[in-house]
Amino acid sequence: MEHALTQGLASSQPRGGNLYDKYHSRNPIARMLMRGFLASFDRLCAAVPIGSAFEVGCGEGELAARLMRRGVRVGGIDIDAATVAEANRRHAPAGAGPIFHAGNIYDLQPGQIRADLLICCEVLEHVADPELALARLAAQQAPFLLLSVPNEPLWRMLNMARLAYLKDWGNTPGHIQHWSRAGFVRMVGRLFDVRAVETPIPWTVVLASRRA
Repeated sequence: MEHALTQGLASSQPRGGNLYDKYHSRNPIARMLMRGFLASFDRLCAAVPIGSAFEVGCGEGELAARLMRRGVRVGGIDIDAATVAEANRRHAPAGAGPIFHAGNIYDLQPGQIRADLLICCEVLEHVADPELALARLAAQQAPFLLLSVPNEPLWRMLNMARLAYLKDWGNTPGHIQHWSRAGFVRMVGRLFDVRAVETPIPWTVVLASRRA
């Protein structure tokens, strides 16, 4: 697995880490929802043989680290250099050097990433051109892909139920793309073979394989 991107790259991709650390929230409802998401993530990862994984849009590295604890070799990129530094601080093995790097999904070159599984979770709702982003992922040397996005309109409805982002009808800041389960699966299916779909509230999680 190659960790080829080592420099920050300018982009129209408006993603820079999480609005809050949802993986370690103390809110009981948030914790319950994250348990559902992580259970889906674990099941779908276990459905295919993986010895290596690379996360595009790794944030603080929580998902990659979840696999690393199971013996999977991991790496990743994120557009925000400060977030990448935090991911390495939390999860890079001592003395091994950084395993996460600053980089941009749009700037991935064909075959640049070699891994059994590509992960791209909570990213595509932030990008201006999700079809181009998916095309960049499809051009990598990885047989399997795991994606997640908010399941709309459920995501916004739940935000409004907790009186969040009311002036934007529950839309989380930075979310510029919105998909229902069917709409997202249809988009992914244009470039990949969809193998499994799970809908832990309020997400859509898709496991796909690279099309020959």
